[in-house]
Order: sequence, then C-alpha cells, then structure tokens
Amino acid sequence: MKIQAERGLLFLDDTTYVFDADGLVMGRLASIAAELLIKSARADRDDKVIIVNAEKAIITGSKDSVFAKYHSKYKLNHARKGPYFPRMPDMIMKRSVRGMLPYQSKTSGRRALKNLRVEIGTPSFLADGMPEGHEEGDVSAIKRGLPDRFVRLGEVSANLGAPTHRWGDN
Repeated sequence: MKIQAERGLLFLDDTTYVFDADGLVMGRLASIAAELLIKSARADRDDKVIIVNAEKAIITGSKDSVFAKYHSKYKLNHARKGPYFPRMPDMIMKRSVRGMLPYQSKTSGRRALKNLRVEIGTPSFLADGMPEGHEEGDVSAIKRGLPDRFVRLGEVSANLGAPTHRWGDN
C-alpha cells in the first residue's frame, strides 16, 4: 500500500483483495470478506473485495441435507413480496456475505456491501495475473483439505434450477 499526501492529509491507497473460492468453505470465506469490508468501511477507506470462481466454493454437509436447506430457503420466495433468495452461485455467495454485514442499520455496512463483487469464473482482467492495486486475499486461516461430505455451490444452484451454461463444469 502506498501512502499519498494530498492537501496536507495522509491517506492510504485503496486496495482490491481477490479471493479464489475454489475448494474453500463458503461461510468461512464470507466471514473473512465481511471482516475486511467492514473494517475498511469503518476506517473510512474503500478497500474492495472480489471473489472469483464462486461456483466452486463448497458447502459442508451431506448432499441431501444441503439441497433440502437451500430448497426450503428458495421456496420462501414470493414474486412481489419477497424474501428474494437467489439461485445463481455468485448471488448466493454475495447474500451470505451480506448476512454478516450490518447493511440495514449502519452506513458503514451499506458502504462495505457496495465494495463487494462476486464473479462466476475468473474475469478476463484477472486471468493473466494481478493488475496494479490488486492483491491476493489471505486464506491461510481457512484453507484446509476437502471434507468427507460437501457440495459445490454450482451444484446447489443447478439443483435450484439456475441456468448452468454460465459456468462450465458442475
């Protein structure tokens, strides 16, 4: 991070943290992203978080129980009244991060949510390496081997009826 001086004020450059969700537990990744975003927003900085390969994140548990849980959430949908529960893996991941932010009661939570971006696959500007101002997010605290029973987020989305042509392998 660079420190810039402008009109006598010192401030840190905003950083964009990029997390690859491939093989990571969705809830653990969401908590790290939410913590980074809220700390940044409360420190009056605009650090951004980009989560790529959202469809490859995993949810622990047996396939039947995970599918039943997400089906019951999705059945709560009402076309006009809500609550609106998404089917696409990027929006499910974004909603799980949103649930860890105080976005309804505090402006710092709303600001933090605006600085979150979740992608299906890897965007072209990140495919060749990290651009200027971007850095890999630290997942060493949550990186573990795959559990015995898990489901990929792409499979959950496909089970909910999402169009799977946006991500290649299920």
